[in-house]
Amino acid sequence: MLMIFPDTGRKGAISLNIAEGLYKVKTDLKYAMKSYCMEYYFGTHNDVGRGNGNGWNCELHNLQLSFGVNEFLVIAPQSASGVVLDGPEASKLLSAVAIALSNCSGFWPAFVPVHDPSRKAYIGIQNMGTLFTRRFEADRIGSQVPVKLMHLEGLYELFISQFAFSNMDLSMHLFQVNLKMKMTYRTLPYSEDDDVQESEGGFTESGESPKSNHQSRTQWDDNCPWSEWYSAEDPLRGFELLTVWSEKAIESSLEMAEMENVSPLEAEKWLITPCLSEILSDGSGRKRIGFASQLLLLIDALHMSLDAKFVEDFISVENSGPENLKSTAVIPPPTVLDRVLKDLFHEVDALQLDFAEGDHENSRTIKGSPLESLFGQFCLHSLWFGDCNIRAIAAFWIEFVREVRWCWEESQPLPRMQANGVVDLSTCLIHQKLHMLSICIDKKRQLNQDCPKAGENNFFLSAHVKGDSQIQSDISSEDGDTETSFFECDSLSTPDHPNDPESDISSFVHSDDVKLGDPKHSACIRKGSAGIVGSMMLLKSYQNMHAPFTQDPPLMTEDMHEERLQAVEALGESFRFSAQLEKDILSSDMSAFKAANPDAVFEDFIRWHSPRDWENDDNMEKVVSNTNAVVESTNDWPPRGKLSERMSEHGNLWRKIWNEALPMPASEQKPLLDPNQEGEKVLHYLETLRPYELLGQMVSTAFKAAADTLNRTSFGGLKQLTTRIGQLYLTMAATFRCLQKNSLSVGTEDIEDLKRLCAIFGHVESLITLAASLHQKFLQAPRLSESIFNDYYNFYLPKMGTVSIGGDEKKDFDKKQEVRRQEREVVASMFTPPTVNQSWRKVLSMGNLLNGHEPTLREIIFSKRDHLSKNYYASHAPRGYQQELETYRMYICGTSNDLSVALAVASCD
Repeated sequence: MLMIFPDTGRKGAISLNIAEGLYKVKTDLKYAMKSYCMEYYFGTHNDVGRGNGNGWNCELHNLQLSFGVNEFLVIAPQSASGVVLDGPEASKLLSAVAIALSNCSGFWPAFVPVHDPSRKAYIGIQNMGTLFTRRFEADRIGSQVPVKLMHLEGLYELFISQFAFSNMDLSMHLFQVNLKMKMTYRTLPYSEDDDVQESEGGFTESGESPKSNHQSRTQWDDNCPWSEWYSAEDPLRGFELLTVWSEKAIESSLEMAEMENVSPLEAEKWLITPCLSEILSDGSGRKRIGFASQLLLLIDALHMSLDAKFVEDFISVENSGPENLKSTAVIPPPTVLDRVLKDLFHEVDALQLDFAEGDHENSRTIKGSPLESLFGQFCLHSLWFGDCNIRAIAAFWIEFVREVRWCWEESQPLPRMQANGVVDLSTCLIHQKLHMLSICIDKKRQLNQDCPKAGENNFFLSAHVKGDSQIQSDISSEDGDTETSFFECDSLSTPDHPNDPESDISSFVHSDDVKLGDPKHSACIRKGSAGIVGSMMLLKSYQNMHAPFTQDPPLMTEDMHEERLQAVEALGESFRFSAQLEKDILSSDMSAFKAANPDAVFEDFIRWHSPRDWENDDNMEKVVSNTNAVVESTNDWPPRGKLSERMSEHGNLWRKIWNEALPMPASEQKPLLDPNQEGEKVLHYLETLRPYELLGQMVSTAFKAAADTLNRTSFGGLKQLTTRIGQLYLTMAATFRCLQKNSLSVGTEDIEDLKRLCAIFGHVESLITLAASLHQKFLQAPRLSESIFNDYYNFYLPKMGTVSIGGDEKKDFDKKQEVRRQEREVVASMFTPPTVNQSWRKVLSMGNLLNGHEPTLREIIFSKRDHLSKNYYASHAPRGYQQELETYRMYICGTSNDLSVALAVASCD
């Protein structure tokens, strides 16, 4: 029998997942009327059998580790059991293979599986040259391991018995053998008695949002930002610790007994690998409950909303959608809805709202609502309300709008919304509308209160008036009182409460208005002045120019801006028509300017309001301030100059408005913003919103809010994860461009793109969860946490960006990380002493305990080397043999309930 493999290189070989760098070549053969399979294994770890400890660090084939070989053959029958059950047949087959290898000068060891498959027994042979032959034998005890073989002393004597006389007292004689040992420890998993499982994903039986369902039991992620929405399964089921003892010489059983009491902390090397949850390795994310799984449900709801005209259609009896929707989409009971609304509309201090706090720098690229805002929280609640089905969302939205209307009708502050500032056009339209409504409610409340003067508009004045940078100040910047010292009330009396915002914002008259005026105008009363504008003087009278308090410009949401732009494009003459659209604002500013400067002319207003439209003479001294406004010198009065060409042309609209404007301070003018009218418009928009418009904004906001929540996770300085989160925001912003359209048509690829985005989001969510768990467990050893995460990230990277992951891409993550000496105490602290409930079933029977934990696996390699004379070697001896030959080698692997022994003996035949 002669078998020659045509190519022993990697070409044509199959790479095996069980070990890195291990390959296999397979062929079929027939011998004695029976069919056999011959497999040739070879690898890149050429130092496996050289007697060093590198074999512990890499994954090896079972036969490589058991017998210390690198390349080998396995001949097995093509039968159901895959083993040779007949002893003579196995010996005959092995002899035939050995002869064939000898004839072709092959030094590969050959193995034949024998006995019952559960025993994992092998016999083998290797031709080592002209004089030496190595024989192999391996077997396993699956139960009832003798007590003596549970201890190192008994295992040592088992090895000695292979070459010592049988009638010799092994404990009384000295036999120098070499020993290498590896202990495997595992942290205790949560038992069913100690860890009562929560309902999947934090859902209550009624479909209630988990945020409103307080849990008393402590979870690992209680301090993580997502814990108020769901409880994630810890991705780390535990850790596996390998403690490695380097090769040392042993001479007696007593030394082995003493070694059994040695602490694992004294081992030469520690290697740690995380035991990951199966849910973490689920690339599709369908088994994992988290933001990604709920966002996928929200996208399904978006898909169902495309053909509906009204939100009410999904909950009405007559129009409730398809039959399958009726049966699967459940609306939670009213009691659940009430609790969720109570949590959502819980009053939050508006002064503490900072929508940008903790957000990623790329977060604003997504057109959604801020995380802490009212609509942002609504979207997050919707993810968990009624399993995020379209009917539950519709019912939730209708009640949400009713609650918003109640706040409007009762003039109650809108929770989680600011009642001031400008509308942020970078957010979604619903958030803009709610912000405007919150401001209208605040204005409405102030109008309903008693005002200092009847008919005064004291609540719509700009806090920073136009030209405030030019207002002359006699008070140092360190003084807390800013504006009130420049002015006096119209009634020439001082307010009783100068710090009251309602008093501060009322109209004022400058104290020197009569002194500076011309005698014929001394009876004129200046109203609504905010102070002197630098050194600017009026053109027709030797008086200082006063900046007036002006009304805030009317708030506008994105759709209002678009309507105005469309009107401009439709009617043409953009400047003139734009000025007409701004007529109310311009007229208000002119009236306020006239009230603050009774002797002013149109040219004075232009010099203050639009200084670029006033052209000074070249010989006039001027100084340009930081705001590009002109500050004139009082050395030359009256100021000389002229209006710009556009302001001086015949029929100029600005001059026409000036002539029609009456002197009236802003506090007495009709408000530019009618809170009642604008508030009703907002509510009309919310109540008539089309389903796909609602769901489209919900999708972008929910993704943004979920990402912002995860971004607040504390996971240490993991640059790779930080970069991945930033890329996620940019990917979301690019994907959500389809939601900016007027509608989504069924059958487009937009829905599929959103589902692919869910998969990417799920991958990042998994990485963040793992990073948070590692960070918690390795607070005192951040290097170890970062190294483990980086190893897993590089392992997981090929899987990201795909909806599903094939199981044949790579084996489970088992990369080991070396633990440094200063980190061992941190790792050892994870092996908490087992409780009575956890250890009552097991009696400790092995040594080398680590905080009360015995090894889950103990691996020992005994070897005995003999010195050989040079004349023992012939020219055909294998390369590498020098002065010493490993004559006996025994690999022992197991625990107190399972023991495998593999023996290799070299002899001179």
